[in-house]
Amino acid sequence: MSLTITLVQSKLLWEDIDGNLSMFAHKLQKIEQTDVIVLPEMFSTGFTMNVEKVAENMNGKAIKWMHVLAQKHHAVITGSLIIKDEGRYYNRLIWVEPDGKQYAYDKKHLFTMANEHLKFTAGTKKLIIDYKGWRIAPFICYDLRFPVWNRNQENYDLAFYVANWPAKRSYHWLSLLFGRAIENQSYIVAVNRVGKDGNGIIYSGNSTVVDPAGELMYHKENDEEVHTITLTKEHLVEVRNQYPFLGDRDNFSVFDATNN
Repeated sequence: MSLTITLVQSKLLWEDIDGNLSMFAHKLQKIEQTDVIVLPEMFSTGFTMNVEKVAENMNGKAIKWMHVLAQKHHAVITGSLIIKDEGRYYNRLIWVEPDGKQYAYDKKHLFTMANEHLKFTAGTKKLIIDYKGWRIAPFICYDLRFPVWNRNQENYDLAFYVANWPAKRSYHWLSLLFGRAIENQSYIVAVNRVGKDGNGIIYSGNSTVVDPAGELMYHKENDEEVHTITLTKEHLVEVRNQYPFLGDRDNFSVFDATNN
């Protein structure tokens, strides 16, 4: 059983929703056949804290665009957006399937160094998506640093990360991606942006795919690229059978202390 993933490593236009949607629509024309198309974090705006200016609701143009493109390409479209919902702002990953089915994951770990926690509300729930026989766990950027939140207690097969991760900490990014793959015996797919944002921060991409044994399958630094790769369930099962480490993992619960 296989799953084909397309990673879209791209520059982003600062706070320009229409421009970014047009740009990504053009890039996706190159894709011939795939199951899942992964766009970066805040793909319609860049990583901005000007939420009042650019936030959309759940019926906004970016989500409508995702539905149109998912149907057109017969593939899932996923990436995160700035969403206003019931008076609060969220860094929300949207997953749209070709038949219109939609899921959402709100970023759990808000990036305090950029004051993201002052503008956005943190999510509290992990999301595991069942798609084409695969169990898939989405995460957003800073989530990567927190192994408890990423820990594979659900037997997910694939975790993916969408990001605006600065170039000056790219070594952390790559090291953590390999760590997450090895400790969770899961495929890891990570899509980061490139270029310079409106705050002058530089991004080097380093979009990456790692297999469940911690072996590098794909890596791209600095340049824009649309890359498609196929993952196999048979290899995942083989790795877990050969090295049954997940069976010895610790059981624990994650809870939100602010609600107690």
